[in-house]
Amino acid sequence: MTDYGFLSVIPVILAVTIAIKYKNVVLALFASVLTGVMILVNYNPITALTETIQTYLFGQLQDSYNAGVLVLLVFIGGFIALMEKSGGALAFASRASKVIKSRAKVQMAAWIGGIIVFFSDLGTPLIVGPIFEPLFDKLKVSKEKLAYIIDSTASPVAVLVPFIGWGVYIMGLIQKEYELLGITESDWTAFIKSIPFNIYSILAVLFVPLIAFTGYEFSAMAKAEKRVQETGEKYWKTSKPMRKTDTADAKESKSSLIFVPLFVLFVTLFGILAPLGFPFTQVPGSAFRGALSTGYLLAAAVLIAMMVYYKVKSFEETFSIYLGGMAKMMNVAIILVLAWSLSAVSKELGTSSYIIGITDGNLPAFLIPAVTFLIGAVLSFATGSSWGTYAILMPLVIPMSVALGAPIYASIGAVLAGGMFGDHCSPISDTTILASSGAGCDHVDHVKTQLPYALMNGTASFIGYLLAGITGSALSVVVSFALLVTLYLITSKYKGIKVSDVNYSEAA
Repeated sequence: MTDYGFLSVIPVILAVTIAIKYKNVVLALFASVLTGVMILVNYNPITALTETIQTYLFGQLQDSYNAGVLVLLVFIGGFIALMEKSGGALAFASRASKVIKSRAKVQMAAWIGGIIVFFSDLGTPLIVGPIFEPLFDKLKVSKEKLAYIIDSTASPVAVLVPFIGWGVYIMGLIQKEYELLGITESDWTAFIKSIPFNIYSILAVLFVPLIAFTGYEFSAMAKAEKRVQETGEKYWKTSKPMRKTDTADAKESKSSLIFVPLFVLFVTLFGILAPLGFPFTQVPGSAFRGALSTGYLLAAAVLIAMMVYYKVKSFEETFSIYLGGMAKMMNVAIILVLAWSLSAVSKELGTSSYIIGITDGNLPAFLIPAVTFLIGAVLSFATGSSWGTYAILMPLVIPMSVALGAPIYASIGAVLAGGMFGDHCSPISDTTILASSGAGCDHVDHVKTQLPYALMNGTASFIGYLLAGITGSALSVVVSFALLVTLYLITSKYKGIKVSDVNYSEAA
């Protein structure tokens, strides 16, 4: 295999640079994929362009997992469009305003909603975001904050649950290494024992209520909140929202137009998966995505029927809205295909091997969790894939931890948390992209506002892994959270702003 050295990270650096400078994720990803392929084919531009399209773009569409995700996104897009036009979200906002009357409460409501929809990191942003978007707008909370909340309750929650796709995948990686090492402990037990050491994910979830209740914001998020509070502007003038909410001709109808379709969605999902043993037995990812797609399709059918019954729209109008919503997901689908292509190109270039090689050498056992966390973060940020990071690092870290006597559960937790940290920061991560779409936020704005909070969380988590490496104690997560609170309060006092917690009548 050719060793491309530093050249292997050029496409990733290019992707991040173009995305931030020109605020165009599609251009950034395509340029980075094409550049990577140029390196692979010895800089022949015609061959590179042909290979980019035929091998990488077409190749991602032929992958069954990717195809399943894209189909799911199409169904979700149609369902979201119907919810926006049904007036149900406006009715929910009107009813909820009697209880949710402050910035803190609406943020907590979205946080709870994100946790409840734990079964799908892809579904969380696109279910929770559109439902709470009207309330966030009325209470003058930025779309960037909504994107941050749903991004912090999508993958960070999903990676802590053993009986959904994330857990199934991770336990499969653990089991393979345990078998090779002759370890008799079950992968389920190993996963459960590693949960307290998944420090970044736990802190990401807990950070949201801390910010909501204190009301302090800092860095780019403070600017976004100040913009909404002082000017009422939902976007910056240069922003290009991933999904602009289209409720221009929507009239307040009945909140049942939200809750009944969602009930149908959940009943369908569990009805299809329960015979397979869900949630107590591992369910194949393809079955889960198929069930979720079926649920969205049936939920949309019910919503169309309700909109016609309550004379919100005619059947022809509702069906046109549904198809239009599907078409709106094309931009998200293109970005995902390009992000997957970049991941494939990075694999061919040996990007991960190069990054790992930089830190190659003998490490003291107590440093393994902390160093693993950092390497995982870099890999996940560079590739935009926490799952890919897990597949790369788990076969390296588990044997190394056993050989050197490092705390095994802390090391496994560090792999999971490092991948989540990088994923949370990466502009090319699919969950980051979907969070922007679900909140109707500019993608680069979401990345810029979330990054300082993620870095603070990552700093606290790193200290926790140093402690975990030394003691092997799960109490390291408590120390990390205490440190996170301290860092947040100090930063907020000297660099942050206190955002007034306006009530609903003032915001309206």
